[in-house]
Amino acid sequence: MENIQEQIDYPRGLTFEKVWASLQENAREMKEAHARTEAVLAETQKSMNKTIGDLNNKLGIIAENLLTPNLVENFKMLGFTFQIMGPHRRIYNDDNSLKTEIDVFLENSKQAMAVEVKTTCRRDDVDYHLARMEKVRRHADSHGDKRQLYGAIAATIIDEDTKRYALKNGFYLIEPSGENVTITKPDIEKVW
Repeated sequence: MENIQEQIDYPRGLTFEKVWASLQENAREMKEAHARTEAVLAETQKSMNKTIGDLNNKLGIIAENLLTPNLVENFKMLGFTFQIMGPHRRIYNDDNSLKTEIDVFLENSKQAMAVEVKTTCRRDDVDYHLARMEKVRRHADSHGDKRQLYGAIAATIIDEDTKRYALKNGFYLIEPSGENVTITKPDIEKVW
């Protein structure tokens, strides 16, 4: 056994304290490197989220510009005579907090139509618009507005199941068709 110890050449002056200090320094450096990596990843994620958000906003603007320019004329063919078309109608609570926002609001003295515009419409978007319609109706009633209130969903992409669901729930459906749009009447026209 003594022969083996004599053959190992231990570094001179190496002590437990020096090894421990070196391990502690390595652990600190690794912790700092990990923190820097986490910070870079968080910043990258934040940047990607902003980029995706900006892209979604731009796609929404494209969908609105594609689907809504001639809505007054298109709804006239279905018997509506809207005289005002306003984008991004905001409805506020009494405390000035935002209650809801409507992408496009068509109106005249007797009727109004709240249009939700989606790039891709899903079933939960229909449910959300249903809830919004109830809010709009309550708000109108609380302000003495007794106009007939209709709802519509405009979408560039919508699957068949969601189309049926929207129509079944009383929404007009607005979809691209060549250089214009097609408006499909709901199964049962719902007035909120």
